[in-house]
Amino acid sequence: MNRLYSLDYLRGLAAFGIMIYHYSSWVFGRYSADTFMGRLGIYGVSIFYILSGLTLFHVYHENMKPTLEEVLQFFKKRVFRIYPLLWLVTIIAIIISDKSPNLLHLLLNLTGLFGFFTWDVSFSTGVWSIGNELVFYVFFPLFIYFSRKNNWTFWLMAIIIFLIFLYFAFIKMHPSTSPYQQTRDYFNPLNNLFLFFGGFLIGKLFHQITLSISAIITLFIIGFGLFILYPATGVRIDLLTGVNRLV
Repeated sequence: MNRLYSLDYLRGLAAFGIMIYHYSSWVFGRYSADTFMGRLGIYGVSIFYILSGLTLFHVYHENMKPTLEEVLQFFKKRVFRIYPLLWLVTIIAIIISDKSPNLLHLLLNLTGLFGFFTWDVSFSTGVWSIGNELVFYVFFPLFIYFSRKNNWTFWLMAIIIFLIFLYFAFIKMHPSTSPYQQTRDYFNPLNNLFLFFGGFLIGKLFHQITLSISAIITLFIIGFGLFILYPATGVRIDLLTGVNRLV
């Protein structure tokens, strides 16, 4: 399967944007929902998740049955791609903090299981997103299986994932809750699963469609215009709740 370098470039830009957001927020303080940087910190993560689902669809949809052997090979590749750097960052963060870590939290982080149980507990900024990705990888073979084998089950699963997304956007995550609870709910992998699945869905629905240059430019202008001009104000949690979350 040929590599889609354009997806690599966009993932790189999203990751770079998130890095810039974190650094500038440490230097200049928190950003509000109506600022470019405030939106970049939220939407950069969303874009990264969507591209992750889309990239994996492109690589595996035509080549994975999935058999047990193929699924194990898929997880083996994910382990070698994710875990060495995860271990390195975790160890460096603990050394820099000069504090004795909670041994259970350390075990969960080193095994990657923190994404399933303590998704808001990690030892370095942004590592929670890796926990989310590890949860998404568990779902991915199911997406492949039902997409190839059972169409109605696939769309039922899509509806359930979307309803979970709506639950977090309109009920679970609310500006009136405490900052700690807001952060914990935002980091919950079930809150972000629809973004990863959305990338998979984009691949499934549009992988055989070729867009003209004018259509691509038009979509880019509309998307970037919404990113900049959509009238969301207040604190960043407002971007993650209600209609704003859907937009």
